[in-house]
Amino acid sequence: MSVLTSRPALRWLVPVTAVVIVVGGGAAIGRFAAQAEPSLPPRTVAQLLVDLQTARHDGFSGTVVQRAELGLPPIAGLVAGDGPADLLTGTHTLRVWHSGPDRQRVALVDTLGERDIVRNGRDLWTWRSGTNTATHRTLPEQRGHDAPPEVPATPQEAADAALKAIDPTTEVSVGRAATVAGRNAYELVLTPRDAASLVHQVRIAIDATEHLPLRFEVFADGGDRPAFEVAFTQVDYARPDADQFTFNPPPGVKITEEGAGRARPETLEKPADGERPDVRTVGEGWTTVVVVRVDDAARSDASADRPDLGGLAGQLPAVSGDWGSGRLFRSDLVTALLTDDGRLIAGAVTPERLYEVAQD
Repeated sequence: MSVLTSRPALRWLVPVTAVVIVVGGGAAIGRFAAQAEPSLPPRTVAQLLVDLQTARHDGFSGTVVQRAELGLPPIAGLVAGDGPADLLTGTHTLRVWHSGPDRQRVALVDTLGERDIVRNGRDLWTWRSGTNTATHRTLPEQRGHDAPPEVPATPQEAADAALKAIDPTTEVSVGRAATVAGRNAYELVLTPRDAASLVHQVRIAIDATEHLPLRFEVFADGGDRPAFEVAFTQVDYARPDADQFTFNPPPGVKITEEGAGRARPETLEKPADGERPDVRTVGEGWTTVVVVRVDDAARSDASADRPDLGGLAGQLPAVSGDWGSGRLFRSDLVTALLTDDGRLIAGAVTPERLYEVAQD
């Protein structure tokens, strides 16, 4: 069941595959400060779901902080140093602007300088101040613009993906009221019923009046603090000026033009079915597992953008069974199995679930 299929206001189309390529760094700050619980009129689960479904926003802007404590090893480098792995560790602070389905901007300023991604219609710009380089791409006219991000950059992206998991395997309840970014909020709590999931709860704080997800938290079994959270620390519901989405190349910038052929990770598109035959998913909802075919070169050769998987695997405990043999990584929320026959199998699931997939 997807309660967000027809809710464009919360399907903000700046996926993290774009954000991490351009932003890809971190600005450390403390945990989101706890505030007194506000007094709000009671609302049921059904009412909160309707709030999310019917929310409409001409635009918004704000500051978003994402923090991840997934305990991932360097094997996360499979997706490269400037790739999605950057947002799977540490703390990151971004400024965001949103004005409809075809105007978005994400910016980060850290010790290495400013990094931006700007979409204005079919024009997509990425820019790094440290190297004063920019990339321009014209997006295809027809692609799956409702494709979800691989890793959520904002609470609404995370909420969209999580709410798709609502089915009989999920218990949904109303949590405690909260104050997020100075706004009163209700809390929707998703609890997986499947014992194979390592997720204990997902908590989504929803603006009490504007109905925008303001905070998204994932708790692992036995964890007393979020293993992953993304939240607004400041939000403004006024529609941003059009000038925010106009990229003005600074003096001396080196611009690379890309064609409108196959989408690169910087684009806002999800690869079409069949474009990555070496990557597949098994299962649905909370126990979805990703299977990546790792070639022999990737297992033995290290480079600046390809980790030495053989060396990394040697640091992990050996495991074996009817499915074969390999090396296992475990954390509170993530389990990964690197098999000796060249597969990386990972998910927020128990090792037993990975062994089942490995046997298929």
